[in-house]
Amino acid sequence: MSVVESHDIEFAAPRISEASVADYVALLKPRVMSLVIFTALVGLLLAPGHFHPVLAFTALLCIAVGAGASGALNMWYEDDIDAKMTRTANRPIPRGRITRPEALTFGLVLAFFSVVTLGILVNWFAAALLAFTIFFYVVIYTIWLKRWTAQNIVIGGAAGALPPVVAWAAAAGSLSVEPMLLFAIIFFWTPPHFWALALFRAGDYAHAGVPMLPVTAGPDATRLQILLYTIVLVAVAAAPWPLGYFDAVYGVTSLALGAWMLLLALRVYRQRHGSAGLRASRNLFRFSILYLFALFAVLLLDVIARGAIAALT
Repeated sequence: MSVVESHDIEFAAPRISEASVADYVALLKPRVMSLVIFTALVGLLLAPGHFHPVLAFTALLCIAVGAGASGALNMWYEDDIDAKMTRTANRPIPRGRITRPEALTFGLVLAFFSVVTLGILVNWFAAALLAFTIFFYVVIYTIWLKRWTAQNIVIGGAAGALPPVVAWAAAAGSLSVEPMLLFAIIFFWTPPHFWALALFRAGDYAHAGVPMLPVTAGPDATRLQILLYTIVLVAVAAAPWPLGYFDAVYGVTSLALGAWMLLLALRVYRQRHGSAGLRASRNLFRFSILYLFALFAVLLLDVIARGAIAALT
């Protein structure tokens, strides 16, 4: 056998994947998925009428899998960016444990089955919304906006705000004001949350060539935008109470959390230099997660409490 023939046989040999189950789980972005599941659960339980528990579980599972598919397709497309950023360099594709074709196939299969299963077993309106959510995150945000404009996270935030809307549609078969309010809260929460992260990760984004606001407009302009969006967020999050959609417990909680969120945003705006500035950004980023979780948790507990009282009466 010649050297050329030997080389051809070696080149044609199938590659044995080095990926573990943990690597494929990492592709799903489990931390993002957990937030998606939680906000979707709230949308599901707030929806009117009775929804069979099996169908409710199916809807949540499909939404979670759809979110995981979006994460896998995001990592497939952004492997070059991930390899240059400290925060993402250890992801499965940059580390060579999963190839881009494997991630693409995995993401597309999950996306297809999540949408089709939701359509067949629950309803096609919710399935269409889920398909649009995946498309928006992967095509509009990941492929187009993220590398093109500093407003990427503002416009792209719509994808992250849609899970409770999809869940409501799965339960009710239609939409109303309440899921739109949940959408608005997450939509206006997204910019201050991610821009706070971008302030102390600006070097990473600059190295990767991602036009995040601190890179293109500078940290001071970013701090101002964080403050402005936080003001809008606090107002939008509190609005459902006086409008009569959510009760006083939610309203008071929203105002208390909003006051603290606004205080942290003010600190980010004022403390612009050195370790104090970085600490202010980190504190806002961390609290913003608690802020959104607590808002939705109050709504969830309210639904559970009302159900328990109704069962006892």
